[in-house]
Amino acid sequence: MNIEQLYTYCQSKKGVTEHFPFDEDVLVFKVGGKMFLLTSLKSWEQEEQAINLKCDPDYALGLRAMYESVEPGYHMSKKHWNTVKLYKGEIEAQLIKTLIDHSYDLIVKSLPKKIREMLL
Repeated sequence: MNIEQLYTYCQSKKGVTEHFPFDEDVLVFKVGGKMFLLTSLKSWEQEEQAINLKCDPDYALGLRAMYESVEPGYHMSKKHWNTVKLYKGEIEAQLIKTLIDHSYDLIVKSLPKKIREMLL
């Protein structure tokens, strides 16, 4: 998955907005005003592509045990976020999409009912 594919996939989800809240490097995708994916654009330029994704704590531990490319979230809550190092080539595109979907769904489920219903 390249940066354009990642961008297109995230933007295809209902209610998604993009932001640069920290600096000009960190691209953040939000739904309902809450982050579900972060990535450093510099990491893509340097061929060290990685994304941070929200994750159910038990699922996060399982992914970390299964894949060397999945680590506790860099600069994030280690319990609820994973960093997925795409550049290692270990994780196939379909699983990356599944993990993005999981992160998006977790955020949507946490939103107030009124906002959640607008996204369904």
